[in-house]
Amino acid sequence: MLNEVIVMGRLTAEPELKYTSNNIPVLSFSIAVSRSYETDGKRESDFISVTAWRNTAEFVAKYFRKGAMMIVLGHLMQQRWTDDNGQNHSKMVVVADRVRFGETKRCCDIRETNKLYESEGIKVDPTTGEVVAMEGEEES
Repeated sequence: MLNEVIVMGRLTAEPELKYTSNNIPVLSFSIAVSRSYETDGKRESDFISVTAWRNTAEFVAKYFRKGAMMIVLGHLMQQRWTDDNGQNHSKMVVVADRVRFGETKRCCDIRETNKLYESEGIKVDPTTGEVVAMEGEEES
C-alpha cells in the first residue's frame, strides 16, 4: 500500500507548540493550498490540516511564521471521534514526516515578501499572499 502526501502552501496562523503528558512536542496547523484552476475568475484555496511531532514540530514552531510558504511531506491519517451528543465524526489529516522551506529565507515573512513585491510594482493580497495585479494592469 502507498500512503504518501506532498503539499505546498502557506501557514495560516502562528504556530503554537504544545506538549503531550509525556512531554512529546506536537504541533497542529493548517496550510492554504491554492488550486491550479479558477472558478468564476477567482482562484480558490483548500485548507489542509497537518500534525507534526517531535523534532518536526519544534522545527516548524521555530522557523515558520504565519504566511510562510512550506512544503510538507507526510502521510494521511483519518482521525475519528464521538462528540458529546454521540455523533460520530472523522477528518483526514496530513501527518508531517518532513517539512521544508517553500521560499528563500529572505521571503519567509509574508510582510517582507509583500514589501519586496510592492517595490517591484506587484500588488499582493496581504491575507493570502496571492498576486492581485502587476504594474500597468488594472485590479479586478
